[in-house]
Amino acid sequence: MIQIRRLSMSYALDDQRITVLDDVDLDIQRGESVAIVGPSGSGKTTLLLLLAGLERPASGSIAIQDTDLAALDADGLADLRRDHVGIIFQSFHLIPSLTALGNVALPLEIAGRPGAAQRAREMLERVGLGARIQHHPAQMSGGEQQRVAIARALVHQPSLVHADEPTGNLDKRTGQKVSDLLFSLHDAMGSTLVLVTHDEQLARRCDRQLRLEDGRLAQGPANAVSA
Repeated sequence: MIQIRRLSMSYALDDQRITVLDDVDLDIQRGESVAIVGPSGSGKTTLLLLLAGLERPASGSIAIQDTDLAALDADGLADLRRDHVGIIFQSFHLIPSLTALGNVALPLEIAGRPGAAQRAREMLERVGLGARIQHHPAQMSGGEQQRVAIARALVHQPSLVHADEPTGNLDKRTGQKVSDLLFSLHDAMGSTLVLVTHDEQLARRCDRQLRLEDGRLAQGPANAVSA
């Protein structure tokens, strides 16, 4: 599903070059759930952005479903995300002026898929928000907003789901409910899940855990399997 080879990423800061990812190799199989853990600044979110084609690496390669991301232009990367990738953000990133229904239907409308409103309604029912479809984000709790974000990310049935700290802005109880929902939908849809988190309890729910330290993949938590 995903093949990463000798991936490196760095940024210029004043007159210095800061290395964020350093010669990373990784294979992720179709249907697998993989958690990326590590301290702040270790490169976790950068890796997720590169996998989503939202940033370009300094060197190395990323292939998704045998497609080399370096061979795609901006439109090609947008098409890949539209058709095959769902992204769940820590800060929800819902559109304030749209209802829950409008937020979830939007990816389908952009893709020109028929029956967008009905499919969005069904997905909101699936995440337990059937009674909230006409509410705007400001009228919902953080947990409800994150469920809308999950519904939006999965409504087009992507083969690959990226989740960046999906419970990071939620209290423990709400975070547990959201993580239960995320893994339930992952199991039901058979998607590949790449999860970035500081929460090692959440990470242990994945098939595999990997730890990023100083831009390199290292041994994960106690029961994890390294890359």
